[in-house]
Amino acid sequence: MTGYQSVFAPGLFANKVVVITGGGSGIGRCTAHELASLGATVVLMGRREEKLQQVVAEIEADSKASASDGGYCGRADYRVADIRDEERVIEVIADIVLQYGRIHALVNNAGGQFPSRVEDISKNGFQTVVENNLVGGFVMSREVYKASMKEHGGSVVNITADCNNGFPGMAHTGAARAGMENFTKTCAWEWGRFGVRVNAVAPGIVASSGLATYDPATRKKLLMAGEMMPARRLCTEAEVSAAIVFLLTPAAAFINGETLHVDGGGQFGSSHMYMPLSRPEPNNVEQFDGFHRSNLDDIVNG
Repeated sequence: MTGYQSVFAPGLFANKVVVITGGGSGIGRCTAHELASLGATVVLMGRREEKLQQVVAEIEADSKASASDGGYCGRADYRVADIRDEERVIEVIADIVLQYGRIHALVNNAGGQFPSRVEDISKNGFQTVVENNLVGGFVMSREVYKASMKEHGGSVVNITADCNNGFPGMAHTGAARAGMENFTKTCAWEWGRFGVRVNAVAPGIVASSGLATYDPATRKKLLMAGEMMPARRLCTEAEVSAAIVFLLTPAAAFINGETLHVDGGGQFGSSHMYMPLSRPEPNNVEQFDGFHRSNLDDIVNG
């Protein structure tokens, strides 16, 4: 197994500390691997310790292999926390700053939702998703800013979703993600003068482990949604990670308050949730999957 095949320069994030929420799986796991391969110290946050430990072990193994070949090797650490728990978030961010001195970047990736029509969503269910996908990101951003970035500057990337045309079947997460996009713009205005950039990445449907959390019918619809996109395929985790990493680099130094869609142009079409379950013939459209530990084929064909 070769290391992560990033398109960015080796050592680009050497001596940088990056906090990634939802770092135990999916986009968060992939992004952690890419940033560590570029020399960063990544601090993963999530609710399940065993998942965080597994990703840390993967990164440590890759870093040792890279170092033996004369390459750059990042580090990985983790903290168990629910981003909806304000007191725990405050405690964890303070601890990270105490240990590492500062936080250079934050990737607000943690989130979750469940498929349901609006009429069937309970108030509690709606609030839970909003807490997870909007309020948690607000608390994380606020605390990282107050504890480190207001004094030292930094960069925040919020992961939203491709929901410009509404989000039929998932109104709760559509509302929360739209709120996060507006929150991104506000933070960009308020914090820009302190050297803090805040941007967002809005993925389309990503072929990741997150698809396994849905019921079989919804999972089938999501997997086939790629056939309704201009490129007739789903997004890879590595393509989302590359967008995140770009926004954290010096090349994006004058990009602030923006939402970068990584959806193959899918935002310009209609919703995927009620499409017919038919599959056209496969095509040869190019895709990028630089994540050496990706299980893309198993996800798509499983």
